[in-house]
Amino acid sequence: MKINPKDIEQAACDLYIRALKMLPDDVKAGFQRLSQNESNDTAKAVLDTMTRNIAVAEVNDNLLCQDTGVPIYNVTVGRNVELDGGALKAAIRSGCERATREHPLRSSVVHPLNRRNEQTSCGHKVPVIHIDYDDVDQHLSLEMIPKGSGSENNSWLKMALPAEGVGAIHEFVIDCVLRAGAKTCPPVVVGVGIGGTADLCVHLAKIAATRGLGSACSDPEGAELERKLSAAVNMLGVGPQGLGGDATAFAVHIELAATHISMNPIAVNMQCHSARRARATFTPTGIEYGV
Repeated sequence: MKINPKDIEQAACDLYIRALKMLPDDVKAGFQRLSQNESNDTAKAVLDTMTRNIAVAEVNDNLLCQDTGVPIYNVTVGRNVELDGGALKAAIRSGCERATREHPLRSSVVHPLNRRNEQTSCGHKVPVIHIDYDDVDQHLSLEMIPKGSGSENNSWLKMALPAEGVGAIHEFVIDCVLRAGAKTCPPVVVGVGIGGTADLCVHLAKIAATRGLGSACSDPEGAELERKLSAAVNMLGVGPQGLGGDATAFAVHIELAATHISMNPIAVNMQCHSARRARATFTPTGIEYGV
C-alpha cells in the first residue's frame, strides 16, 4: 500500500479541527458516569454545565476549548506500507499550518526564548511527531492530540529508589493530583509512566494520559495499580474545577517499561476534562476517521 503525502496533509489538517471540536464518545460517557456517581450537589451542577458546554460547542461547530494546544501527531505504520519518511513529516506540518490558517485557529505555539508566535501552530520541532510500527498489514494510523497548557503544565518526574517500592508510586501520584488542584480543569485523566529512562518514562505518562477511557494497562500488575489509584484519587475531594466533590478524575492510566536495577522513574502527565483526540486510519480501501 502506497501512501500519498497529499492525503496525509489533508488528514493532518482535518484531524486538528476534529480534535478541537468533537469530544470522543468515551469521554462523554465518562462525564455521564461521574455525574451519576457524584454525591456533591455543587459538583454535580458543575459536571452538568460542562456537559452542556460540550453539546453547545458541537451543535454550533465551535471549539470545545479556546486553547488549541501544542499539536501532537502519533503515526503508527503497519506492514507493507510504502511511504517517504521526510515527505510524511512535511505533510503533517503543512496540514497543521493549513488547519490554523484556514479555519482560523488561535495559534498557541511560540519560540521558547523570544516568545514570537508565527501564527501557524508550528515552530522548531513542532508539531510533535511520534512514529511507531506494528504488524497490521497495509495499515497506517494517524492520531492527533492537541495538548493544552492547563494539562501539560501539570507534569512531573521523580527518579524513585527501588527500595521505596510501589508505595512511592502511590504517594507521588496522589501528591501530584493534589498539587495540580483546579489548574488542570478537573475531572482529569491522570497518566502515569513507570520505568524506562527519564525521557521514556515521561513519554509513557503522556501515552497513558491520552489513552481511551475504559482501556486498561496491558500489564496485570499495572492494571491492578490503575484500579487502586483511580479509587484513591477520587477520595481526595478536589472535584470538578477544584470546587469539591467525588469526580476528581475520569481514571488513572498507567504505562510501564522495563528499567535499570538501581532506579525506578515515575512520571505524571494529566489530561483535562476536554480530553481531545482524533484519528485517521489509512487502508487500501480508503481513509476512515474516528478516535
